[in-house]
Amino acid sequence: MVVERVDHLPLRTDEDLVRARQAVREAAVALGFSLVDQTKIVTAASELARNTIRHGGGGDMQVERLRDGRRSGVRLTFVDQGAGIPDIEQALRDGYTTGGGLGLGLGGARRLMSDLSISSRPAEGTTIVAVRWRQ
Repeated sequence: MVVERVDHLPLRTDEDLVRARQAVREAAVALGFSLVDQTKIVTAASELARNTIRHGGGGDMQVERLRDGRRSGVRLTFVDQGAGIPDIEQALRDGYTTGGGLGLGLGGARRLMSDLSISSRPAEGTTIVAVRWRQ
């Protein structure tokens, strides 16, 4: 697998959230994703970035443009040093929320991407890696 480009963005404010969405859309366009797939990727990125800010106390996002043979894809990595997720499986269940929302965030992001992995330790933070391959 070849990483063609990497962008690093801070996630601290609502303005950072807007910049993150723009960077993800630019990567998806550059990789030739359809408009529908661009929307799915940006929606997942927006949710994960918002969680990084709201629940993780801020953090960072990395956007990587990938090539693997004939496939192209985007890998999004979100890292925070927040409280962590005590029960990842529960957090991925639809309807579970700690923020008063609909509880569709992490599970929805997982469905919108090809792959989503979460590593988290209480009081140490969370890392989420989400990949979407172009079909």
